[in-house]
Amino acid sequence: MAIDIPLAAGSFFVAIIVGLTGMGGGALMTPMMMLFFNVPPLAAVSSDLVASAVMKPVGGFVHLRRGTVNLRLVGWLCAGSVPAAFCGVFVARAFGDGEQVQETIKYALGVALLLAVAGLGAKAWMSRGDATAGRQEVAAAGLDDIVVRPIPTLLVGMIGGLVVGISSVGSGSLIIVALLALYPALKANQLVGTDLVQAVPLVASAALGHLLFGDFQLAVTTSLLVGSIPGVYLGARISAWAPGGVIRVLLAVVLLASALKLLGVGNTAMLWILAGAVAAGVAAWSLLWNRGGAQVGVAGEVPEGLQTTGSGVETGVPPRGPR
Repeated sequence: MAIDIPLAAGSFFVAIIVGLTGMGGGALMTPMMMLFFNVPPLAAVSSDLVASAVMKPVGGFVHLRRGTVNLRLVGWLCAGSVPAAFCGVFVARAFGDGEQVQETIKYALGVALLLAVAGLGAKAWMSRGDATAGRQEVAAAGLDDIVVRPIPTLLVGMIGGLVVGISSVGSGSLIIVALLALYPALKANQLVGTDLVQAVPLVASAALGHLLFGDFQLAVTTSLLVGSIPGVYLGARISAWAPGGVIRVLLAVVLLASALKLLGVGNTAMLWILAGAVAAGVAAWSLLWNRGGAQVGVAGEVPEGLQTTGSGVETGVPPRGPR
């Protein structure tokens, strides 16, 4: 079995972004395989999910050891997401066979990427006041202070699992945004830790479905793992000093471009849409900055007295002042 060196190199660079931002694995890896390496859509989804099933437990185990996982939330999310993810494979297959199912997966992935972009925007909007007193109140909340809302959490798991089973997108970017909306009192490290741990059985369920009924390709998955494992490690190391807000803006632009390409938008129209989206984002950010003043930071920043890593883990160490 030969390793595809260009594919491994591509997965390495995508994995660096994943390590920096904590999201974007399926949302970037799957379209990369389809757009640049001509991997069929169903094979891209299947292989990416199996590779993710190997990588996800590593991050989840770290957060479990740190005690930053709300296991009650994980239980309710998995109750909905695990069966829904497995069923997502059947939903994809139900659309047809051959070229028909490949085109269906392609368009479903494009829509999922648009949802991921919307999720990033929503996360930035909801966290726009993180640098104010509201954030300080949130920072005081502990895992035991969170009141679980069973039905909404179960529904989030079901919808997220279905999207992941069909497209491989959403275990990080979509569900973490839904958790942020439902449980604003979750601290950043608790949010990331809970999302990572619930993603382990979710991705494993979807991967099992694709192993049995999808188009899993061992050579593609192996090439992904060869590049992505060191890439994720390097991204996590860089994340300690990289500007998270800038990285998330770049991620949103890449996701939007990939979504438009998968949905069949022409190059000229795509450039105009991207330019309009960037202009709208700059205008919205300027408005927020003028309203909130210099206290309001980019998405992912926290107030003085709390430092974070790029994966959103709070250290509680005050920033160093001038010597």
